[in-house]
Amino acid sequence: MAKNSNLGQAKAAKNDEFYTQYADIQKEVNAYIEYNPDVFRGKTILLPCDDPEWSNFTKFFAQNFEFFGLKKLISTSYAIESKKYKTDWQPTLFETENPLYNVDKTRVKGKIFTLDHDTNANGRIDIDDLQWNYLEGDGDFRSAEVTALRDEADIIITNPPFSLFREFLAWIMEGKKQFAIIGNSNSITYKEVFPLIKENKVWIGATGNGTDMVFGVPEGAKVAESDRAKAARLGYIGNYTRLGNSCWFTNIEHGRRYKPLQLMTMQDNIRFNKTEYPYYDNYDVIEVSKRSYIPSDYDGIMGVPISFLEQYCPEQFEIVGCANHGKDNQYDLFAPTIQGKGIFKRILIRKKQ
Repeated sequence: MAKNSNLGQAKAAKNDEFYTQYADIQKEVNAYIEYNPDVFRGKTILLPCDDPEWSNFTKFFAQNFEFFGLKKLISTSYAIESKKYKTDWQPTLFETENPLYNVDKTRVKGKIFTLDHDTNANGRIDIDDLQWNYLEGDGDFRSAEVTALRDEADIIITNPPFSLFREFLAWIMEGKKQFAIIGNSNSITYKEVFPLIKENKVWIGATGNGTDMVFGVPEGAKVAESDRAKAARLGYIGNYTRLGNSCWFTNIEHGRRYKPLQLMTMQDNIRFNKTEYPYYDNYDVIEVSKRSYIPSDYDGIMGVPISFLEQYCPEQFEIVGCANHGKDNQYDLFAPTIQGKGIFKRILIRKKQ
């Protein structure tokens, strides 16, 4: 429950501004590069819901523009007055030193940042060549203006507003784009998300899953002291929080999802791990309390924690459905109980033959 407290507070306060750390972006993107060094070559990347003054996404891809072989980088930001979480705002030198800057426009208009050529003629394309202008609207990703940018792009990468995650993912899938985005791991069982995972159209990213991810927050944002202290212990002191249930969602291949789990037999797990395999009260499915306890010699359907998806190998297992409330969608087959006691969200799997 403690891990979800900060996210719950964010939803209540409409605080959707969590600034992803540069190192977390680097680790995830490097996994894609390791699997396919040309994954971004010749591609246009869109970073919506972003803002180079505060966000590391634009900084990261701008600094690696030539190394990745990008064709174009596009980043859009929300207007100040359109942000759900309001803070005392001060313009940056990035804005005020540009003749385009207009304080009234900045409050109500989103901004677009583009990078596609060497503007300062220093022989390389990097963050110093980033150009910006005002959008016609406020920068909402659902606008026709930003949707047109989605359609121009090949890949979308960002940390979208948590409260709009379902809608944002649907917007990406509608555009049939490759993507890597950060969300709450509990989103796995959403009716808008789980069918995509089951059909192998979306999977969990390569890094940061099931561990504490640290995010920057705006000055004055409400942060639980325990989360602020945990971020500090991880080396982030100041306006930071940690969310223990954040993960990457993507449809970009990374080799880590093709590593099969090493399994023990049911009897060896019972003997050495002291685990049990009870059946659910209302379904012919055994409960497997940890993914490491999945038996190598059982061919029936198993209920496993959603953390299983962090190491899910589609060549080793088939996803049959999920067990949550038994009513959210056609794949949510039942509400799991053992001897009348409810079990938290489960993914239903079986081994492939």
